[in-house]
Amino acid sequence: MRAQLVADHLFPSVLKTQLRGAQVVLRSKIPDLVRQEFWGLLLAHFAVRGLMHEAALRADEDPDRLSFLHAVRVVRRKLPLLAAFPPSAQARPA
Repeated sequence: MRAQLVADHLFPSVLKTQLRGAQVVLRSKIPDLVRQEFWGLLLAHFAVRGLMHEAALRADEDPDRLSFLHAVRVVRRKLPLLAAFPPSAQARPA
């Protein structure tokens, strides 16, 4: 129990300290939400790397030669085109 309390308070501060060097600022203040935000960042990173890998295979290129920053910029530029409607406008079951 005590170890969990220490981890809950230590994890967010250590994580924020580590991410500061990478210019990433987490918005969450509660330990559980910090973890959720961190996992979201990891999933986003994994998704971009997956897209980079697919693009490299299609272009017969080495994936290590592709720029992660460029890939993130392409995803940010193209993402609004894929979002046809906001989540609140989705059809709700009757």
